Amino acid sequence: MVDSARLSLHVPEPAVRPGGQPDFSNVKIAKAGSVPRPEVDVASEDIRDLAYSIIRVLNREGEAVGPWAGSLSDEALLTGLRNMMKLRAFDARMLMAQRQGKTSFYMQHLGEEAVSCAFRKALEKGDMNFPTYRQAGLLIADEYPMVEMMNQIYSNESDPLRGRQLPIMYSSKEHGFFTISGNLATQYVQAVGWAMASAIKNDSRIAAAWIGDGSTAESDFHSALVFASTYKAPVILNIVNNQWAISTFQGIARGGSGTFAARGLGFGIPALRVDGNDYLAVHAVARWAAERARRNLGPTLIEYVTYRVGAHSTSDDPSAYRPKTESEAWPLGDPVLRLKKHLIVKGAWSEERHVQAEAEIMDEVIEAQRQAEAHGTLHAGGRPSVRDIFEGVYAEMPPHIRRQRQKAGY
Repeated sequence: MVDSARLSLHVPEPAVRPGGQPDFSNVKIAKAGSVPRPEVDVASEDIRDLAYSIIRVLNREGEAVGPWAGSLSDEALLTGLRNMMKLRAFDARMLMAQRQGKTSFYMQHLGEEAVSCAFRKALEKGDMNFPTYRQAGLLIADEYPMVEMMNQIYSNESDPLRGRQLPIMYSSKEHGFFTISGNLATQYVQAVGWAMASAIKNDSRIAAAWIGDGSTAESDFHSALVFASTYKAPVILNIVNNQWAISTFQGIARGGSGTFAARGLGFGIPALRVDGNDYLAVHAVARWAAERARRNLGPTLIEYVTYRVGAHSTSDDPSAYRPKTESEAWPLGDPVLRLKKHLIVKGAWSEERHVQAEAEIMDEVIEAQRQAEAHGTLHAGGRPSVRDIFEGVYAEMPPHIRRQRQKAGY
């Protein structure tokens, strides 16, 4: 009998550990404007390269270049800048509130503001997002009242969900924001199912699924891709690759696929990677995918390459698993500063106006916080009563159903 070599298990390792020198040499960044913009009805096999490149519009000088540029007016860009600034100010105040013991925990969006704020502007009223806990920009960009968001964070007497959800797991049908699932990845399948239902009803609304890089390792992610590709569901499948799951680097979930976008290719789904810190690029790619869905051309998978600057949550200490200076070395920069620079280059903005806008926005956020904190606690201990829970979960029985049950002896 021939002796066989002993097997060994491969466990991916991050390029750098805490205390080391940050290294993003593995992030291959395409020159701004160099990635082509295909026709909306292109076949997935004809744009295979787009799953391995990065679509960028803003160059290092702050100019918008290439075929993906030109989709937004100066007014729309200024609105986008203010939305990102508002989300960042909101984050800062809520993080402080958590440190002061006013809420149990909080999750920041620092460094990822462009992804959700720009994406929302590519959708229409009635479209439905199935988000994770780091897409509050979808609500901010759709003008959902910050006071309502804070009421839920504080779980006060005006909490729109009456204490039935965790602090940052918002829900608003009117604003196309499906209630966030605490079970990672389940929302991906739900988004595809919602999109299929819209198509079955011959409706005009599309869905957007959201997931983080770490959660793509869950089976629900792959199940969603099966159904989306088989039934050509009108859905945009978003993957926010912010480099880190709660404490593991992206290589654990990515495996040997090279990129997360490449996962879509095996299902015949057009897949693109985009600079997630480039507001213009995110909006252009999202609008391209939305048009595909509305024209019954099926799903699109988008990987947003970005970076989580803050901790995973207020319960996390990122210094335990990554270098403290890593965020400073991130090669795609800060989404707020990049859009600010672009608007200044265009002559539509200035340093002075930006400083003024920061002060105005912070005043607006602080006023919303003052209003939210003026409300009392929902119930003793911040918990709803049993009666509140029962009435919120079980709808009143329709009269005809009640009569049928009575006839049947129930």
